[in-house]
Amino acid sequence: MLSKKTKYGLKALAYIAKQENNDPIQIAEIAKSENISHKYLESILLTLRKAGVLSSKKGKGGGYYLLKAPKKIPMTDIIRILEGPIAMVPCVSLNYYEKCDDCEDEDTCSVHKLMLQVRDNTLEVFRNNTLADIT
Repeated sequence: MLSKKTKYGLKALAYIAKQENNDPIQIAEIAKSENISHKYLESILLTLRKAGVLSSKKGKGGGYYLLKAPKKIPMTDIIRILEGPIAMVPCVSLNYYEKCDDCEDEDTCSVHKLMLQVRDNTLEVFRNNTLADIT
């Protein structure tokens, strides 16, 4: 299940991406428009800024803005920044692999096989969509 952090992050990024000229947008405007807590949104946008998706400008006319065009920001990047691993179990994760404690052999594990399919199909959707596709 998608966390609220990721859902709100996607909504905020889509809102920023819809703005003309990539002008900085204040947190208060995004929070009000998207019905997100100001304080919670501030934390999410800071995470995205630290990850290099957004930048910010202080002072009058300040706010957050995208560092790249929306069509250059893949959904895989956003999801991994906000949600972490895309895989539902660690034994099928491409970037965060961990062997499951309760599994002796991944090759014969029925859960592993199913989760590989889920991961691959989920990645296919995320890889074929960018921030521009949700605006």
